[in-house]
Amino acid sequence: MRNVMDRIFERRVAGLINSGERAVLRGGRKGVEKESLRVSLQGDIVATRHPEALGSPLTNEHITTDFSESLIELVTPPFGESWELLQYLCDIHQFVYRHLNEELLWATSMPCAISGDESIPLAQFGSSNVGRMKTVYRHGLGVRYGRVMQAISGVHFNYSFSAKLWGVLEAVNQSKLKRQDFISEQYFGVLRNYRRYGWLVLYLFGTSPAVSSSFFAGRENTLPALDHDTVYEPYGTSLRMSDIGYRNKNQSTLSVSVNSLAEYVRDLSNAIHTPYPPYEKIGVKVDGLYRQLNANILQIENEYYSYIRPKRIARSGERPTKALSRAGVEYVEVRALDVSAFDPVGVNQNKLRFLEAFLALCLLRESAPISIGEQDALDANHQLVARRGREPNLMLRREGRDFSMSEWARELLDSMQGVCEMLDQGEAARPYSTALEQQRAKIDDVERTPSARLLAEMRQTGETFHQLALRMSKLHKDYFLGLYPPNESRLGEFGAQALESHDAQRKIEAADRTDFDAYLAHYLED
Repeated sequence: MRNVMDRIFERRVAGLINSGERAVLRGGRKGVEKESLRVSLQGDIVATRHPEALGSPLTNEHITTDFSESLIELVTPPFGESWELLQYLCDIHQFVYRHLNEELLWATSMPCAISGDESIPLAQFGSSNVGRMKTVYRHGLGVRYGRVMQAISGVHFNYSFSAKLWGVLEAVNQSKLKRQDFISEQYFGVLRNYRRYGWLVLYLFGTSPAVSSSFFAGRENTLPALDHDTVYEPYGTSLRMSDIGYRNKNQSTLSVSVNSLAEYVRDLSNAIHTPYPPYEKIGVKVDGLYRQLNANILQIENEYYSYIRPKRIARSGERPTKALSRAGVEYVEVRALDVSAFDPVGVNQNKLRFLEAFLALCLLRESAPISIGEQDALDANHQLVARRGREPNLMLRREGRDFSMSEWARELLDSMQGVCEMLDQGEAARPYSTALEQQRAKIDDVERTPSARLLAEMRQTGETFHQLALRMSKLHKDYFLGLYPPNESRLGEFGAQALESHDAQRKIEAADRTDFDAYLAHYLED
């Protein structure tokens, strides 16, 4: 079976190389969404409102909030080159830091020391119906999963393959489908293969093996203590992506197929419309106040936690599944990256280049449908690598058998060599091949992984997790405020966007004509 799959992959790669289309894999569009908690100089989560100078979280496309008023989310537009993306991300951090006063952006995914759920303020989006819905949705997340879990930060990588690639791939695959149907089908192939191989991303880039013990205050904790204030997973890579973080037990029974766009939309829609008794007990509207949007398995699509999502930019008021059904998949959102304490903007160019090549591998490899039994094994592989990824001789499940994780990882990286060479087309420095070599080194020497580096640094300095993250947060602030010369024209653009966003929010609030109950019912209806 594997030989057949390898031959299909090799045929597709050869087809791209022989297409006559130079640099056929180049030109994919990439963007980043990066979350960070705002904290005090002592490293405590702040209760201050989202700074006015950063604009309205409701209407500012590039600087907003996620779950909490204290959880800033920075969103880049899509760029053709990763260096452009990182320059933008650097500029936007500089702008934000000019308006943070005595506050910092927390430098890691796992949160600072937290005094329980009540210390985490819900994000506020104003008095409009759409703004109120966003806050009620977050209140629902809090009562369902706890607010502490929602204080975890991440980096999301948005990616779309270039338009010219689709034409070539249609010919290579001898597709008879309409162009958009073909594109959606190919993206769902990427989703399936990411589910198969995405554990590799956790091993290579996971940077959350430890957390302050306050994260578990009032809850069961099975992790050993590293010091008086830190608990950790000795061989862990990403607690954020484990059952301790986003892969929580509440959604363990929820199965969403990525075998086709139709099945994906069907399963998400079923979850959004199926009542769930534990949530019915919470109540929806109690004493005139909404506790959640509804009492179903999912309030809305975004509640479904997945490593990777198919996306389509929605029209105003349009649900994500409706947008996908209307016009197909436009790009994918990879959600598995931890915020890196070792990079001031939380991510770096080699990581983005590797991810781009990895998604191309997922596209070009044969991607058979996933059965429910296989999905359970794939989920278990992700969990194993998140919790024990650096454990010597770790075995994962592959086609029903135990298989060496490190051997499998080397196979995948070897498969990416040709992909990286295509992405390097026309670049003497061979940046994608260089990024690949950096990752090979982490397979050969586990101490090079960022999760191992984080633990090694804590042991070397004697710092707790909290102390190390706070020190890095202060270093990052000094870095951004010390950058010279600043990009004044772009900083000016951010300032203008912030002002415009406040005007836009006021207009939305003034235009509301329906009451919130009617607005919500209309949004949630089929």
